[in-house]
Amino acid sequence: MTTGTNGYDAFEGAGDLLRALSAPIRLAIVSELAAGERCVHELVEKLGAPQPLVSQHLRVLRGAGVVRGSRRGREIAYALVDDHVAHIVADAVSHADEGSH
Repeated sequence: MTTGTNGYDAFEGAGDLLRALSAPIRLAIVSELAAGERCVHELVEKLGAPQPLVSQHLRVLRGAGVVRGSRRGREIAYALVDDHVAHIVADAVSHADEGSH
């Protein structure tokens, strides 16, 4: 792990990532994108959430560097930047599920 002058730089980046993942709908979006790229309308259909809400949360995830968008005709297809985040989300969901039994 790389540390800067205060020794907490890596932890600050991790904190930023965890804040970006802190909303349940963003966790669901990441889980959905773990299976492959999706357009907004596909996420809306799968999650049962309104399009403006899904778009708002995708903006947060893009800003945090978790997802990227690429033009697919008239639509933008979203994908995870890397698989690490998908593993973090899957582990968190699995851990939460263990605690509910």
